[in-house]
Amino acid sequence: MFDAVITGTGLFKPPHAVPNADLVAAFNAYVERFNAENAAAIADGEVVALAPSSVEFIEKASGIQNRYVMDRDGVLDPQRMYPRLPARADDELSLMAEIAVDAARQACAAAGRSPADIDAVYCAAANMQRAYPAMACEIQAALGAKGYGFDMNVACSSATFAIAQAVNAVKTGSAQCVLVVNPEITSAHLEWRDRDCHFIFGDTCTAILIERADTAVAAERWAVEGTQLATQFSNNIRNNFGFMNRCEDSNFVERDKTFRQEGRKVFKEVVPMAAAHIEAHLGDLGLVPAAVRRFWLHQANLGMNQLVLKKLVGDDAGPDRAPLILNEWANTASAGSIIAFHSHRQDLQAGDVGVICSFGAGYSIGSVIVKRLS
Repeated sequence: MFDAVITGTGLFKPPHAVPNADLVAAFNAYVERFNAENAAAIADGEVVALAPSSVEFIEKASGIQNRYVMDRDGVLDPQRMYPRLPARADDELSLMAEIAVDAARQACAAAGRSPADIDAVYCAAANMQRAYPAMACEIQAALGAKGYGFDMNVACSSATFAIAQAVNAVKTGSAQCVLVVNPEITSAHLEWRDRDCHFIFGDTCTAILIERADTAVAAERWAVEGTQLATQFSNNIRNNFGFMNRCEDSNFVERDKTFRQEGRKVFKEVVPMAAAHIEAHLGDLGLVPAAVRRFWLHQANLGMNQLVLKKLVGDDAGPDRAPLILNEWANTASAGSIIAFHSHRQDLQAGDVGVICSFGAGYSIGSVIVKRLS
């Protein structure tokens, strides 16, 4: 068995920012048009009038102030309300692979590695651009990496679940240097016309390199002390969009089949699960939450993270203990906890312990406990 270390991370930042005020203006223009066009049906009780959104509502509900997207104009067009992402020919690099390659090259540079040193690529995301060929194989080819690659999807927990598989591959010797990429084009599967969720997601891609400790060359190394995964089936977060929809003769007019959730139920059920999961995982390693220098948590909801931390370490946990990035990036699905780790780790000292944890649909929870070595 070999020791596994994290040696580099990368972060792709989309070209367009959408602050809450811009999003609200577009959404409310859509609501006004919808209510006007359906005025008679609304008056007869056949259609429910849509309620407008507001900056105050969004920030109170989530803590989100901004998000980055691949296309701004389509999202903010009241006649459209979803991005314009032109199709690419089969011999062109796909959009998801393009942003993954960008993040991957950053991670390689940080680790002092060439993409040719990678011998496994795991593409883990909440939604894949296509079913096959695997996005991981395309990313592998574009990078010039060797070995093998495969896609995996555990919704917002995809990154931590993939890290666990990468660590296992390194420890057992089936791979020496594994790249995990999390390309999240969430703007394409968000229902921007739904007031309860139109503000939640943003686009990005993260990358993380996991290597054998005895062959790593990076100056900065994080020992992976342990990984732990858990799932429990729940219908409270769903995305029913898929290849079988066309066989169902479904009606897409009122509400499409992309992301939806029962937010209050998710909050009530996931918070205690996540806190208990982290505490139990730490206990398995002889640690307690108070010994953790930093928590890099899934970035879905400010209130959710605050309550998880309160259950673990009390009321005194501020942004230094658990950095927040969702105010700028919104919920980036599987990438959120990795953005937090990427952006807020440099001040930790050798010997400091941290927890990377993500949680989401499934329900699924993945935790990765790390210790800074250098």
